[in-house]
Amino acid sequence: MRRTKAEAQETREQILDAAERVFHEKGVSRTSLNDIAGAAGFTRGAIYWHFKNKHDVFAAMLERKRLPLEALAQRAEHPEEKDPLGRLREFLIYVLCETVRDPSRRRVLEIIFQKCEFTVETDPLMIRQKESFLEASKSMRIILGRAIERGQLPESLNIERAVTLLHVQVCGLLYVWLLVPETFDLEQEAAHHVDCYLNTLKLCPSISGCPDSPS
Repeated sequence: MRRTKAEAQETREQILDAAERVFHEKGVSRTSLNDIAGAAGFTRGAIYWHFKNKHDVFAAMLERKRLPLEALAQRAEHPEEKDPLGRLREFLIYVLCETVRDPSRRRVLEIIFQKCEFTVETDPLMIRQKESFLEASKSMRIILGRAIERGQLPESLNIERAVTLLHVQVCGLLYVWLLVPETFDLEQEAAHHVDCYLNTLKLCPSISGCPDSPS
């Protein structure tokens, strides 16, 4: 029988759910398509109908978590947005809090930070991670530029330093919490950490001006 589009999408989601569980349990390198198929209750053929290989499954697993965040980030990027810095603040707080509230998002981040061994075999995964980093950086540059245009940030702000600091602050905060979640309440502290970052952009002289020239 021919499957409907909805049934095919449901099967695809079941495969991704299973992959998420198995990647989290075994690590990416130690997981095979047979493992994913067994956990999903399908044959390898069913997996291949939707995905080319394990790396394709991994990329799709990341993508379905990334797409909702993209919609939020695009609000802050919009040229007619009157409060881009406020939208950025909401976005960053949401990212941190959703990690606490959404068990699936937390598992995916734990896979990335703790269970994704980058080797020659997993080189496509590293390439995908680099692409995501560059895409996020581009988005943040646009948002920070809009905030400068609106007078919310100083014209002297070094956007490249600001983007690097954002990656360090958010990724570092998530890494520490995922490693030792009992040491602090991420959901309760999220707004404080985001405000600390944004106030640094507004007030810290070291993040203004041109990058230092190489000696």
